[in-house]
Amino acid sequence: MRANNRTIYIGIKGTVLALDRATGEEVWRTPLKGGSFVNLTLDGGVLLAATRGEVFCLDPATGDIRWTNPLRGLGYGLVSFIGSPAVVSAEELNRERAAAAASAGT
Repeated sequence: MRANNRTIYIGIKGTVLALDRATGEEVWRTPLKGGSFVNLTLDGGVLLAATRGEVFCLDPATGDIRWTNPLRGLGYGLVSFIGSPAVVSAEELNRERAAAAASAGT
């Protein structure tokens, strides 16, 4: 299932859940570590979750953990998020397309 505007993400007790907005039905559940508050944000097509001083990058469609960062040396405090703007210049977009076309042709 693809993540879309019909999905609600909930962080609770060290777990992230995805619910169908129309029915409230659980789509997926991913336990993280610990049993504490979970902070969430969607950024650039990924779902970021933080609990007990660790950050997790989840696939919003499946809940699979893509990567994790224990933020060593920073303790177990709450984590806040802000993403960088997704502004891409036309020149950069053209370079990315050319590189993709070149790698597809090899």
